Amino acid sequence: MPARRLPVSPSVLRRLGLSLAALALLTATASAAAQDSFDRCLAALQPQATKQGISAAGFARFTAGLTPDLSVLPLLDAQPEFTTPLWDYLAALVDSQRVDDGRARLLEHRDLLNRVSTQYGVDPATIVAVWGVESDYGRVFGKRPLLQSLATLSCNGRRQPFFRGELLALLKLLDAGDLQAEGLTGSWAGAFGHTQFMPSTYARIAVDGDGDGRRDLVASIPDALASTANYLAKAGWRTGQPWGIEVRLPAGFNPALAGRTQRKPLASWRALGIAPVGGGALAPAGLPDDSNAALLLPTGAKGPAWLVFRNYDAIYAYNAAESYALAIATLADRLRGGSGTVAAWPTDDPGIGRRERRELQSLLLARGHDIGAADGMVGTATRRAIQVEQQRLGWATTDGRAGQRILTALRSAPPTAISPTAMPASTVFTLPPNHARLVQSPAGPNAALPKVEGLSLGTVQGFPAWKVDTPFASAAISVFGGQLLSYVPKGGQDVLWLSPSAQALPTPIRGGSPVCWPYFGRQGQGTDVPSHGFVRNVAWTVKEARREADGTVLLTLAPPLLDNLALRLTMQLRIGRTLEQRLITENTGSQAVSFTQALHNYFRVDDATAVDVQGLDGLTYLDKFENYATPRVQQGDWNLRDPRDPGRSDRIYTGAAGRYVLKDPGLKRRIEITTQGSRSLVAWNPGQAGAAGMADVGAGWRNYVCLEAANAGPDVITLPAGASHTLTQTFRVLPL
Repeated sequence: MPARRLPVSPSVLRRLGLSLAALALLTATASAAAQDSFDRCLAALQPQATKQGISAAGFARFTAGLTPDLSVLPLLDAQPEFTTPLWDYLAALVDSQRVDDGRARLLEHRDLLNRVSTQYGVDPATIVAVWGVESDYGRVFGKRPLLQSLATLSCNGRRQPFFRGELLALLKLLDAGDLQAEGLTGSWAGAFGHTQFMPSTYARIAVDGDGDGRRDLVASIPDALASTANYLAKAGWRTGQPWGIEVRLPAGFNPALAGRTQRKPLASWRALGIAPVGGGALAPAGLPDDSNAALLLPTGAKGPAWLVFRNYDAIYAYNAAESYALAIATLADRLRGGSGTVAAWPTDDPGIGRRERRELQSLLLARGHDIGAADGMVGTATRRAIQVEQQRLGWATTDGRAGQRILTALRSAPPTAISPTAMPASTVFTLPPNHARLVQSPAGPNAALPKVEGLSLGTVQGFPAWKVDTPFASAAISVFGGQLLSYVPKGGQDVLWLSPSAQALPTPIRGGSPVCWPYFGRQGQGTDVPSHGFVRNVAWTVKEARREADGTVLLTLAPPLLDNLALRLTMQLRIGRTLEQRLITENTGSQAVSFTQALHNYFRVDDATAVDVQGLDGLTYLDKFENYATPRVQQGDWNLRDPRDPGRSDRIYTGAAGRYVLKDPGLKRRIEITTQGSRSLVAWNPGQAGAAGMADVGAGWRNYVCLEAANAGPDVITLPAGASHTLTQTFRVLPL
């Protein structure tokens, strides 16, 4: 990133003979000059655009109002493929999370991938590996406005001719209607979509994989995967052949023989003593014996070695960097069931993946370091905390590196005491004067229902509810409490559990996803207010509803205004291929307010004792059964088989990363849960003994687990006057 620009003091300005007004004038003049130069550059491109068939009106429309983003220029010389040690690069891109997600995508899109593989001759694992490395399976497209980045690079820095070609290719796609300019984002260099095509590649290679008559690599997974396979096929992919094989070198081998362009027949490599790393003959399956191969030693003769074949070159063509091609190739091997690179890297501190980074951050949080959430993103706060721990351990080098060495050291180091303020109090709320009246008449909606296709008013187990039906899923939301009662993907089973013995209103409904707000636990609240907040037992209103072009339905709901409460709550639901839910809290008062909250999700399962939850390993938790007195660290996946306290759970996980996977072997599905605006997760099931005393649970305890997106425990939100906070959760259902 650009160097940080420090403020200039008035005394310095005086020594330079400048006033603040003069400095402002100079800054404005420089900015105007840069914009003028940028505008002239774009105007000079219009004749080229016309020659390529881009309409004058289209060119004017798409370039109008563009401003240069000079922050992209330093990135030309900072690409991670060329600046990051290979063991770190592969640890990040071929980690256990990406492997698990990729295997799930192979199952989810099996029919599509088989069809694409048959058509283009590229195996499904390689296609999915490209998807995983390029955009983490569609999660990370890039956030930079594409037109702005390419226009800037076309007029500034080195490689201007290359980027002008890409800008013109993008303008041609936009002018032809293949893409929509609004909201189109990508990488700093102009790559975009699920598999990050450059615009010129998009124009040449993209295909219509879903048969809708358009090539859309942003919104269509079939188009993106088919286009990726088409690219590899045109780059020379040979069906049924391997990309390469890990090998071992004989003693005294001459490393000067290595290099992607130095090819020899397999027989020549055998004669030089090259052998598979696992032993046996050098005869890769699917390759003719006279095939040419090149030897790669990307980290030198003391690191891993590979013999690579023609298909490696096809992968390399996608992005001309050895580290990138090896990431795709080795991830594809892992997706096929391989165990990964065998030989050790020539370092005493190998890189770590996202799960290990989250574990490391959890260990740092447990030692009292204020580094924010354990989200797997290593920033300045995490590095500084690592430096402190390196100094404490007496290491000669205190570089703040997040690697295997510090992770191993902290795993075995004695735990550090945590501050006793682990459960701070929120604002103590008093019962709103109008709350009792609102509770007495909770059943019916108090406003007309918007006329939106797929939206209706009905009942669920006798509770008045808004029902939503889309091409992708159906859902039901209770008028009473505004809680989600049901979310059923088409052809699937309900994601949520609703107690068959839920009590009559105005008792809060057991099951679904109750909204706990503006407090979750007591944390300073007295016994004169209801458990879990004020909005669970009052009637809500649909404020807005609309249906998107693909049939997805968006709802905005709100509880009634509560007297003497400065906070206002709005809930948004987006019901489609996934379920997205947002709680938006606004502080309309004149003073800061601290609050806690939760979406108390009851996930339906076949047998609560048999499910596992990924994403909590290594996190610190506070146990209600111990009165939250002793911070503990989760070992492995969460389940009710934990030997420390088997058969029940009531835990607040702190420093949570916001991504969890509920794996249910009985229902043969996995539910991906992602959250934002939350640094805590509550995992609850009362177990058999606890449920026996709950009239609306009883034997039903086996059929749910609660995984609650929350701001709870130490995760108290202090909201300044006039500010807002959003808690978001998203459910995605996949086959196990």
